[in-house]
Amino acid sequence: MTNVILVIADQLRRQALGCYGDPNVSTPNIDALAASGARFDQASSTYPVCVPFRFTLMTGEYAHTRFIPSIEWRMSPAERTLADEFNDHGFDTAMFGKWHLYGNFGHYPGHTVVKASRTPVPRPFQGRFGHFAGFDIANDPYDTWYSTHDDPTMRKLPGYQTDDLFAMAAEYATAERDKPFAAVLSVEPPHPLFTAPPEYLERWRDRDIVLRDNVEADKQYKKRGPHGEGLLADLRVYYAMIENLDDNIGRLVAALREAGKLDDTIIALTADHGELLGCHGELAKQRPWEESIGTPLIIGNVGGGGRVLDEPTCTEDLFPTLLGLAGITPRDPKPGRDLAPLARGEADALDRDGVLLEFVAEMRPNIPFHAETWRGIRTRRYKYTVLGDAHGGTPWQFFDLEADPFELKNLVDDPTAADEVARHHARLRELLAETYDHYVLAPAFGQPGLNTWDPTAEHQLRFG
Repeated sequence: MTNVILVIADQLRRQALGCYGDPNVSTPNIDALAASGARFDQASSTYPVCVPFRFTLMTGEYAHTRFIPSIEWRMSPAERTLADEFNDHGFDTAMFGKWHLYGNFGHYPGHTVVKASRTPVPRPFQGRFGHFAGFDIANDPYDTWYSTHDDPTMRKLPGYQTDDLFAMAAEYATAERDKPFAAVLSVEPPHPLFTAPPEYLERWRDRDIVLRDNVEADKQYKKRGPHGEGLLADLRVYYAMIENLDDNIGRLVAALREAGKLDDTIIALTADHGELLGCHGELAKQRPWEESIGTPLIIGNVGGGGRVLDEPTCTEDLFPTLLGLAGITPRDPKPGRDLAPLARGEADALDRDGVLLEFVAEMRPNIPFHAETWRGIRTRRYKYTVLGDAHGGTPWQFFDLEADPFELKNLVDDPTAADEVARHHARLRELLAETYDHYVLAPAFGQPGLNTWDPTAEHQLRFG
């Protein structure tokens, strides 16, 4: 009997954990989790914003198939979800924490809204998880309200969100039951508002920080929390939140061990996207740089001797992988790959050369990529992206991630990289067609456009 727990930490970039090489932070429990199974070193968030990530996690489908904007979107109850798959195979299912698929945030101008953290997610919109203790969005770990099942009463978590949600999930996971369970535990930290319990803040007070080579340290940035001023202050709190997460991972593992359930439980850790925090002079996510799209992906307690895998992976892989870890094949074909054989050491590679990246739509006029959106492909060594409006995406960025891991030199117009740029453009075009993406791609590198309306061009999607 195999139980599965997926932990999602909102806005946790891959590079901010000890096992991924961060020189500042201490994450012994997460590092131990990776050592008990597998760590994927090139995991990407296909569409690096909260809502589309969660849709893809729950359905296994690309966000562009539903034209999902970055926020303000409600998932239809008609979608077949991850919970449906586990339910059909006799699992208990549970969801704890941030849901963010009910569309209740209120960013659109002219809307009169009730504060999102005070509004319950109705039972039909909970993805059919058997146990639901969650909220659509809070964005303040000390002001988090949740509801359960079909009870619309909102209850306030008594303390810090990460601590309280982990405690609820541990109680659920260690309860006696006569069937396996599958649980999603979704915490907002280290997402802004940047704050942490006092003992963690004190631990990080005035600490020196080694900055990444692509951080613009002298720039003035928007403040993300109440503790101190400037980028360094926010970085310290970011790391404080991560160390709190790490301690909670340790408490969850200890609770499972004490209950005699650890040997039967796989624990996976990932994030919906990363956080730039000054890299390339920017904050937050949305952009295709590694600190934004790069997420941790750790599958613990599956054996394999701490495997480290360099296969590029994407959000679409999570749905078949979580099921595959429990020996389940999705009822319907899905675009992602089951990574369970890689995690267990039963396979060494995937049958693909790269993964699609995308930013489908931004409905808010003052947010990046409202007027122009992007698509991309990430292979083991390279990343290529196009950017454009309704007239079509054109070559934008090309990075050699092996030679230039901080993405400081854009090679898109460099003659020495011309062959690789052209090859990646052609492969991106194929991926857009294969996945029924309606993105308009302008002609480039001798390749015709895609989804253009020039009657002399090859513009149709290649269905089938």
